[in-house]
Amino acid sequence: MEALLKFVQDEFVTKKEFPKFSAGDTITVYYEIKEGEKTRTQFFRGVVIQRRGSGSSETFTIRKMSGTIGVERIFPINMPALQKVEVNKRGKVRRSRIFYFRGLTGKKARIKEVRA
Repeated sequence: MEALLKFVQDEFVTKKEFPKFSAGDTITVYYEIKEGEKTRTQFFRGVVIQRRGSGSSETFTIRKMSGTIGVERIFPINMPALQKVEVNKRGKVRRSRIFYFRGLTGKKARIKEVRA
């Protein structure tokens, strides 16, 4: 059953091409918002906390600070409203899910940048 589900996802679900990114990277996600009959593009820039799932059900979580309040947003990889993803900085972290990042403030919340 699982093999059949994977086959259907690979064959029939359209995949979008995004740059490779992982936990610790700072990215900007551009997505479309519909308000009534109008549509506009909005962006969300923050640090990737995690990537989870595989195939068409893969999601990633981004965290940004809005003033003193942390805001997190979960995006499915193949969400139709997702327009593009830009990688702003590559971060060096030792874990694939950096939930400890939620508790850090100030200088401790900095992530070392990888120069490539």
